[in-house]
Order: sequence, then C-alpha cells, then structure tokens
Amino acid sequence: MNNLMLLFLMFCGGITIALQPSINGRLAQKIGVIESSCISFAVGTVVLLVGALLAGKGSFKGLAAVSWWELSGGALGAFFVTMTIIAVPRIGTTSAMAAVIGAQLTTGILLDHFGLFGFKTIPLDGKRLIGVVLLMAGTALIFRK
Repeated sequence: MNNLMLLFLMFCGGITIALQPSINGRLAQKIGVIESSCISFAVGTVVLLVGALLAGKGSFKGLAAVSWWELSGGALGAFFVTMTIIAVPRIGTTSAMAAVIGAQLTTGILLDHFGLFGFKTIPLDGKRLIGVVLLMAGTALIFRK
C-alpha cells in the first residue's frame, strides 16, 4: 500500500473520529454515557473479531507474550470514547475535535522526536514546531466563543 493511499485512509479515519462522538452521544441520551461507551466497544469488538477471523494474518497465540502496557490501548480508547461522549454535547464536535487534534499532534511530535515505543525517530525541527503551534492557535480560535 503506497503512502498516498495510507494518507487517504487516515483522512477517512479522521472522518469517522468526528462522526463517532455524535453518534455515541445520541446513544448516550437513550441509555447513558458509560453504557453508550460499552455498547460502542462491544459493537467494535464484534466487527474486529469477524475481520480478524476472516482476513487477519496474525495470531492471537502471541497474546501471552505481550507486556501489560501493550494492552493499555483498549483502556485508552475507552477513556477517549467516554470523554467525547461527555464533551461533544456540551462544547460541540468542532471544539472537541480541535482539542483532540491539537493533543494528538503534540503527543505525536514527542513520540516521534524521542522514538518512543521503538518506532522511527523523527527529530523536532522548526517547521514541525511551527505547525503544532499554529494548530494550537487554531484550536484556541475554534474553542473561543
């Protein structure tokens, strides 16, 4: 898969991240915040299990060899989904997503710069720093009423 296709797929992923909190927020109005998060993850788990069984190339057998922190992604995802369910009805989708994007890019720059989790090190340079500062300024402008 080429980089242009990956960029397009990540763009599509961004669309889903913007849609998911509003959909889950509507569900939360009917069943509750934590319950909505639970249902969201349950449906996602079923979809991923079917995908893994039909098209997966890995194996669940390797699960016994992972470190505890390598399993924390699910907890982090649950926190994220729950916070968006709480935030979006109060501050709006745009403000919530602006805060998320700003935080993601700031964290991403730090992860890249230090090569954390064993991934490629991409040093922080002036252009990347200016980009994040501008995104944070945009976040502040979007959130400001």
